[in-house]
Amino acid sequence: QVQLVESGGGLVQPGGSLRLSCAASGRTFSSYHMGWFRQAPGQEREFVAVISRSGRITSYADSVKGRFTISGDTAKNTVYLQMNSLKPEDTAVYYCAARDHIMLVTTARSYDYWGQGTQVTVSS
Repeated sequence: QVQLVESGGGLVQPGGSLRLSCAASGRTFSSYHMGWFRQAPGQEREFVAVISRSGRITSYADSVKGRFTISGDTAKNTVYLQMNSLKPEDTAVYYCAARDHIMLVTTARSYDYWGQGTQVTVSS
C-alpha cells in the first residue's frame, strides 16, 4: 500500500502559479501510475494529469495542456503538479491518486489510493 499527502494549495490571482506536491509513503510512487484529479463544488471529479510509473509517459486533460506539468522526484518520493497561467475555472480541490495496475488510464474510479486533497482557489 501507499499513503499520499497533498500540499501546496492556496489562493492565487488569475495568471499566477502554484506547485502542488504529493508525498508518498509506504511504497515508492514509481511502483504506480500517479494521477492528479480535481473536483469543483457540485461537479464530478475530473482527470487533470497522469505520469506513468516509468516516468516516461505523461498525459493531460485538454483544459490544462500547455499550462500544467506533472513530474516526479524519486529521491523525495514525491509527485508534483506545476500549475501556470491559472484561471478561475481551475478552482477546485486537487487530489493525488495512485493506480496499481499495468494499464495507464485516466478515469478516477480506476485509481486505488487517494490523498485527502488540497484546495486551489483562483480569484482576484
